[in-house]
Amino acid sequence: MTQAHTDTTQTEHRARADQELFAHLTDTLYTAVVSDALDELGHREQAMAEHLRPVGANVKFAGWARTIACMDMYHVDGDPYGMEIEAIDSILPGEVVVVSTGGSRRNAPWGELLSTAAIARGARGAVIDGLVRDVGRIQQLGFPLFAAGIKPVDSRGRGRVVSFNVPVQCGGVLVSPGDLVFADLDGVIAIPASLVDEVVRLATDKVSRETHSREELQKGAYLRTVYDKYGVL
Repeated sequence: MTQAHTDTTQTEHRARADQELFAHLTDTLYTAVVSDALDELGHREQAMAEHLRPVGANVKFAGWARTIACMDMYHVDGDPYGMEIEAIDSILPGEVVVVSTGGSRRNAPWGELLSTAAIARGARGAVIDGLVRDVGRIQQLGFPLFAAGIKPVDSRGRGRVVSFNVPVQCGGVLVSPGDLVFADLDGVIAIPASLVDEVVRLATDKVSRETHSREELQKGAYLRTVYDKYGVL
């Protein structure tokens, strides 16, 4: 067996494992129970700020963080999109784009064409701690994203990408490349890469106990009795 064949096999195995993980998160888990699992492990600040909201309905996705850092600009330089293009072209299948703007609300670093390019690269979604535009077209594309707001302005002369694939702060959470990002209608969670397996295990166990609790409550059991039995609320 050649090294190239071995590398291809390993890549395919990782891709299948990723798909199984992402499917388990989106089909079985939800951000609230994942947040509870992180709390249990002492990581209580992994839920992004409430100003980040889904752009569209039924937005739910999971993937590995591909981070992008932006900063405000107050002039148009000679290559306003150079680093931005490089960052988008670097996206790998199974990633979620995480864009930090330093809290800016004057820069709209995301729109239709970046969404189109991200889809082509295999991105599963985006979290933009800033403004977005072209929302109607993005929704037509079916690309899921969270953002801090909507405004029809170009980033040119207002902000630019200064780095990518580095730790960034998004929604008040420090996100490193390769962390697991999970989003649904309740918000966005960033799971440190080293904790993914344990967080998923704890969250899955809690979902099971919640299911049993729900069934017994629906049959008329008292909340105290159910809580004492399963320990979830």
